[in-house]
Amino acid sequence: MPEIRVLGFGMGPQHVTPEVATALGECDYVLAVQKSDDDALLAARRAVCEAHGVELVVVRDPERDRSPSLDRAGYEGAVADWYAARLAAYRAVLAERGGVCGFLVWGDPSLYDGTIRLASELGVPFDVLPGVSAPQVLAARHRIVLHEVGQPVHVTTARRLRSDVAAGQRNLVVMLTAGVDLDGFDDWTIWWGANLGGTGERLVAGRVGSVAGEIRAARTAAKAEAGWVMDLFLLRGPEA
Repeated sequence: MPEIRVLGFGMGPQHVTPEVATALGECDYVLAVQKSDDDALLAARRAVCEAHGVELVVVRDPERDRSPSLDRAGYEGAVADWYAARLAAYRAVLAERGGVCGFLVWGDPSLYDGTIRLASELGVPFDVLPGVSAPQVLAARHRIVLHEVGQPVHVTTARRLRSDVAAGQRNLVVMLTAGVDLDGFDDWTIWWGANLGGTGERLVAGRVGSVAGEIRAARTAAKAEAGWVMDLFLLRGPEA
């Protein structure tokens, strides 16, 4: 029976931990999807595989219906169909090749990533090894602690930001930030980063009302340099 190893790899070869490096050496191959002809995220996985001498097996990511006319039910159905097609593609490779298969996960598998759920649905034994997460690198780059003394930090997504703030959260790490709206947060403090530890890394910190334009420009520059952008930020409310 095939086995799966879900391996967090941070942002590239420079973030691969000794534990993950050992696990890669025990893999017969790494399985990944290609989302486009010039998939820069696949290129990063390829670099990790080349650095550790493991074969990369690539399957084309199934097409997903992204029609703007889809209603909620249609959208959910399209996502379900796409997910089922991706599972089928993975199952076909596992059935053909068997052995120990690695899945390389950006950052750490525990944060806003579906690979663990996917591995569990493939119905074969799997284990998970952690990687360097984006919030860890964000804190290190800005030389900060994510929480204030004796206080919590709330990890959320841009889509939930306003509802979480309305519920009383005042110190938030915000991920999945595409299209985030910071209107109304002018007096909050932000520590923002993009492509942390990789090509196109950018950092901005300060009062939101003063640096919002700088963040937009830095995000654009990061995407232009790397061909993609992954950003996140710590947002902290003013003292009462």
